[in-house]
Amino acid sequence: MNSTILFYIIIAILIISFIADKILDTLNEQHFDDEIPNKLKDVYDANEYKKSQSYKKTNAKFSNITSFVTTGITLVFFLLDGFKYLDRFARTFTENPILVALIFFGVIILGSEIVSTPISYYSTFVIEEKFGFNKSTKKIFWLDKIKGLVISLLLGIGILSLVLWFYQLTGKNFWIYAWISLAVFSLFMNMFYAKLIVPLFNKQSPLEDGKLKSAIEKYANNIGFTINNIFVIDGSKRSTKANAYFSGFGSQKRITLYDTLINDLEVEEIVAVLAHEVGHYKRKHTIFNLISSILITGLTLYILSLFVNSNALSEALGVSIPSFHISLVAFGVLYSPISEVTGLFMNYISRKFEYQADNFAKETFEARALVNSLKKLSKNSLTNLTPHPAFVFMNYSHPTLLQRINNLES
Repeated sequence: MNSTILFYIIIAILIISFIADKILDTLNEQHFDDEIPNKLKDVYDANEYKKSQSYKKTNAKFSNITSFVTTGITLVFFLLDGFKYLDRFARTFTENPILVALIFFGVIILGSEIVSTPISYYSTFVIEEKFGFNKSTKKIFWLDKIKGLVISLLLGIGILSLVLWFYQLTGKNFWIYAWISLAVFSLFMNMFYAKLIVPLFNKQSPLEDGKLKSAIEKYANNIGFTINNIFVIDGSKRSTKANAYFSGFGSQKRITLYDTLINDLEVEEIVAVLAHEVGHYKRKHTIFNLISSILITGLTLYILSLFVNSNALSEALGVSIPSFHISLVAFGVLYSPISEVTGLFMNYISRKFEYQADNFAKETFEARALVNSLKKLSKNSLTNLTPHPAFVFMNYSHPTLLQRINNLES
């Protein structure tokens, strides 16, 4: 396949993906004013439902504008041979392929931040502020941006340099060594993310003695589950929205509760949420997700190895000198339809896992307490209670609130 055809395929993929997303968004937006299902009537009163509708519509309008802008910028960059000029720019500093790739992607990351930062700023300090969610300050926002960028650059430089080094040493067999390295890195991050990365952004404190801790320990004893690490994270410094999550394995496993969750829910409702998180661990969902991620990474790297350093891929982006980093960009777009399929599969599995975790909470604790907690969390987040089924199928990693309640009450 020649480079011209590949270029048009790349542009077609970008445009079709954008159109498909807009069709789904439009279908979903048409259901914003639907009547709330009977089982969910108690989530919102009339004024709260109007507020949730306004929140959905405001976010949808902003999302449409930003997606048009970002997609437009991307298409212009492709059509005007932006990658060719960026590759030339990187080569003015060095001929070392690893350093050229780092400069190349460093500029792309910088450009992405220039575009995304105003979007994130507006979302946080205008939209989230308007609807009472934002608790972040401008200082926190910019510190988060700087910290996130530094971490991304450090990890990105390390991983990309290692992959390119493997490529230089082993040629097309680089994918095996890169896969093993990324698998080890994924395992390490799953084990220690909460200890190494989270403290850079949030304060985590052990759950204090009291009624809640006693209730959690009683539940854990009843099901024979050891919980030594229960932490409370200061999520309220950024948002009023609540969350809880399970992380790590073995002795490193921990449950993290947002302080907003503790403030919003009753003790038995918090224990029900925790029972759901324990269900994910007991049903081996965390391990499945880790192994699946590693396998998908391996598949992606193997397919990349078949096309890396292709003249056609480089020429499709207007670059005459074949290189790993140019092939990676073209491959990323060409591979996106496959990535979409694997993403759909993982979302489907994730929704199944949510049902299983809900069932575990129902069987080991109490269904009604979990239903009440889900309703309160949905209310406090102004969740869309009437999403279009196609939008749910394509984008949701969790079942809808109605689906989860029907399952818990079945």
